[in-house]
Amino acid sequence: MLAHEKRASPHTLRAYGDDMDRFLEFLHGHVGGSVNERALGRLVPADIRAFITVRRQEGLGAKGVQRALAAVRSFFRYLARENILDSAAARNTRTPRIRRGLPRPLSEADASRAIEVAGEHNVEWLALRDTALLTLLYGAGLRISEALSLKRRDVPLSSSLTILGKGNKERVIPLIDAVRESIAAYEKEIPFTGAKDSPLFLSRRGKPMSAREAQLLMQKLRGALGLSDRATPHALRHSFATHLLANGGDLRAVQELLGHASLSTTQTYTEIDTRKLMEVYEKAHPRG
Repeated sequence: MLAHEKRASPHTLRAYGDDMDRFLEFLHGHVGGSVNERALGRLVPADIRAFITVRRQEGLGAKGVQRALAAVRSFFRYLARENILDSAAARNTRTPRIRRGLPRPLSEADASRAIEVAGEHNVEWLALRDTALLTLLYGAGLRISEALSLKRRDVPLSSSLTILGKGNKERVIPLIDAVRESIAAYEKEIPFTGAKDSPLFLSRRGKPMSAREAQLLMQKLRGALGLSDRATPHALRHSFATHLLANGGDLRAVQELLGHASLSTTQTYTEIDTRKLMEVYEKAHPRG
């Protein structure tokens, strides 16, 4: 159901599968027998909380607990929808609150420096690739998986790009000239032939570029530029949002550009700007 109806990502399928395996394994010992329809129907919130307690003891953090509960709730919703059983145990179990940490964007200067230094690779086409990738992440606010999903047929890029993001939700992103030009320059110098539906971003050996390679690229740049350990490919997406808002961008528009389902997620970036403003105020005000 998750794979074919909800069209969940492979990551979600793998994570939910692991969570459900652990839940059913726990129940086998917890109820003292086979986990059948009758046993599931008798569960109460205390049983779900006992599962969560075990997972916490195993080292699972708050986010992991939140995901495990989501998997269990999804499973019981499915059972209710299929008229197998209707249990309120999971939905009546409180989800642990997670203290959301603020994203760590790069400064405008550091983002520009990272893109510039990425272009200093001793292999020309790889220099163009790295520059194009970082320009795309920073200039369009893409997730690394979204950037690496681009195909050769997508080039030359038009003034906008349609991206299929999380939850298979489409969004349209306007592209600045710097992004289009860097992608075009890279595509022109790719030394490998490829079909129109083959990946645009390639490894040194002509294989599809992986997210790990992008992370290693940023790791190298962190060392060269003395950047924080939080300077990752995803930090460029944070930088895109933060810098747009800092320069007068509309919150709703940024939400659409990022593909956030909830405005509250996007509002996190306004907290960053407010915090920075308060720091300046406290340092500069005569009575600070």
